[in-house]
Amino acid sequence: MGETDKWSEVAQYASLMNMASIAVYILCIGLAWWSLQAFRFDVLLRRPKGAQAIMLQILLSIGLGQLVAGFFIQYLGLSMSFSKMF
Repeated sequence: MGETDKWSEVAQYASLMNMASIAVYILCIGLAWWSLQAFRFDVLLRRPKGAQAIMLQILLSIGLGQLVAGFFIQYLGLSMSFSKMF
């Protein structure tokens, strides 16, 4: 009975970490989108209000948000593993 309780705790911890990771990814993508709105795409693009320019902004915000979120999630995982070392 003790073994199943341990696996239940592990599964609960893993699901909590997955939910936190999803929230961090969504938050970072939203922040990247918000920050890209300050960038002047009209200087670089022919039609900055066109569908292709908007798709470029979406893809850039997803890529930038993924990089930032990956950094924070990895930092969180490493900092949590330090407590097990000492």
